[in-house]
Amino acid sequence: MAVLVALGAFLMTLAGGWTAHRVTDRRHLVLGLAGGLMLGVVGLELLPESLEAAGTEIHGVPAALLHFVAGFLLAHLVERLLAHRQAAHGAEESDGRTPEVGLTAAAAMVGHSAMDGVAIGAAFQVGGGMGAAVAVAVIAHDFADGFNTYTLTRVYGNARRRALAMLCADAAAPVAGAASTLFFTIPEPLLGGYLGLFGGALLYLAAAEILPEAHHQHPARSTLLCTVTGVLFIWLVVGAAH
Repeated sequence: MAVLVALGAFLMTLAGGWTAHRVTDRRHLVLGLAGGLMLGVVGLELLPESLEAAGTEIHGVPAALLHFVAGFLLAHLVERLLAHRQAAHGAEESDGRTPEVGLTAAAAMVGHSAMDGVAIGAAFQVGGGMGAAVAVAVIAHDFADGFNTYTLTRVYGNARRRALAMLCADAAAPVAGAASTLFFTIPEPLLGGYLGLFGGALLYLAAAEILPEAHHQHPARSTLLCTVTGVLFIWLVVGAAH
């Protein structure tokens, strides 16, 4: 089931890359909805489930919450390191286009997508409802992943062929990650910590990347409505699963 669901992430990533090639004026609505879905999954499903699975406390704080904060900081650190490298190369190049930087950023997106697949598989090990909720969030934000992978590769001067190759690798990564979880079962405490870590990274992507991008050029009420709709949809999914 996890692998079949990951195929949805594969298709959504390709859809994001196709949209990057043919940008439409409705992209802000899709990103607004994706941000709401991600926020709903983190607050309504991932955090409660990770708190229950992890169980233990470290220096008076639930281990799941420490992993959650660590995931948020890790995502922020990776983004800052990439941004710093891009700025450094941009200062060195007269046109600001360094192909290697674009490939590095796209490769980071591929690694992130592989971990998305692992998260889907891990969530299905907890239960069908948990797996479905995490899958919705991953599939939703994989549109943005595909869009960004193609865009990052092209904007730094790489050929269209390279951009398509990175896009295909990014699309296949969640399937490979989900398939890997068929060969092992994650112990419950470790699973709780991983879900907390993934929740923190997912929240950072929603709050620092997806939603600001959705409102950057289109600060419309319709975008906000899509975000609220995404949260409410996850609430319905979680309620039905429990």
